[in-house]
Amino acid sequence: MSLIVTTLVVLLCLQFAGAHVRAQQQDLFLGATRRGALSTAPMPLSLDDAIGRGLNYNIGLLVSGSITDQARAARLEQLSEMLPQINGTVRESRQKTNLQALGIGFSGVPPTVEVSNFDVRASVTAPLIDLHALAATRAAAQRVSAAEWDYRNARETVALAIASAYLQTVSAEAALGSAQADLQTAQSLYQLAGDRERNGLAPNIDTLRARVELQVRQQAVTQAQNTLDKQRIALLRIVGLPFEQPVVITTRAAYRAIPEPVIADSVTRATAMRQDYKAAEAQVRAAEDARRAAELEHAPIVAVNGDYGALGTAPSNALSTWSAAGVLRIPIFNGGRIQAHVAQAGAALDQQRAELEDLRISIEQQVTNAVLDVRAAAQQVDVAAATIDYARQALMQAQDRFSAGVANTIEVVQAQESLANANSEYITALHAHNIAKLLLMRAMGSTEQSWKDVLAP
Repeated sequence: MSLIVTTLVVLLCLQFAGAHVRAQQQDLFLGATRRGALSTAPMPLSLDDAIGRGLNYNIGLLVSGSITDQARAARLEQLSEMLPQINGTVRESRQKTNLQALGIGFSGVPPTVEVSNFDVRASVTAPLIDLHALAATRAAAQRVSAAEWDYRNARETVALAIASAYLQTVSAEAALGSAQADLQTAQSLYQLAGDRERNGLAPNIDTLRARVELQVRQQAVTQAQNTLDKQRIALLRIVGLPFEQPVVITTRAAYRAIPEPVIADSVTRATAMRQDYKAAEAQVRAAEDARRAAELEHAPIVAVNGDYGALGTAPSNALSTWSAAGVLRIPIFNGGRIQAHVAQAGAALDQQRAELEDLRISIEQQVTNAVLDVRAAAQQVDVAAATIDYARQALMQAQDRFSAGVANTIEVVQAQESLANANSEYITALHAHNIAKLLLMRAMGSTEQSWKDVLAP
């Protein structure tokens, strides 16, 4: 059961990672770069510490940050088309020309001429009116905004993934403790059955049943320990610690219900807070500006060109010269290139709008499902807690009946099995409830800020 919950959480983490992260990069959110030296002493690790390390070292978050940097660089490149371009040149040349080779010949004129030239010059080209570049720059700025919201959305994904791995470790530790307690109970039953057999108060079959139950509980402890070891490795990987580093889990998430008003307001708050929705809105605005930029490729461009420098046959006799010109460039015929750009930009805009609407509906579904899961998980915790009380009472009565000689070990073993199953169900239900609360916070886009409000210390 816990494995199913963990698998669902991992899939939801990848789903929440965002549409702008490639599928082959999504598993990066489950790993982190390693920081810190290995210590033989156990390291206290709270949930707050784990999330803090993950937000600093998570590989998926580092990749998302690099994507944001690329978007900023693309905006600067686009912005450069609206700014003046200034270049400086220094040129010195000497040329020897044979006039006879050019078909020129005069009496008394040498057949060859040598010419020297020196020119140092600064030139500037500045667009004054370029509506296409202005719209394209606005589109690039919106893409930067979308990348920044994607980065914040990635932080939410990292917080959810780390909290889930941490809670799974807590659950695995609780399962191991429960299995060890069941083992002690089985050992007590085996010892009691052996004593009663030696005193002639019980048959050997009761001792054998107790022995089988003891073996089953030993196997359960071994399996629980193995599950805990593997879950610790997964936690260490996601927070960037060496697998050999011993850690002490210090945060215990007890049962805490979410107030009903918070649940009722979840759908309304989600679209206002979700980072991926804001990123999708920015992508729509970027697509609108891109289409406008494509349409404005028809617009004239007004620019100025100029240069200033010194020109002569040598640096010693160079004289200052300059030039200035205004330019009006009007697109007349481009073979349908602009129409193609407009059509492509229009199709991209339609796609972004459709994706935004689909995301809005998906957010509503995610929040609604999360609310239902929280309510159902809370009921399961209540039922599991009551079942433990009943199973514990049944075990005590079965042990008393066996000690009094009015029952055999079948009744005690069955009661032990019922209590073990009840403890397992409670651990699973509590874990599912905590995960459901985290997923509700994630669906509303507030995992990083609100996880402390929904998980009891």
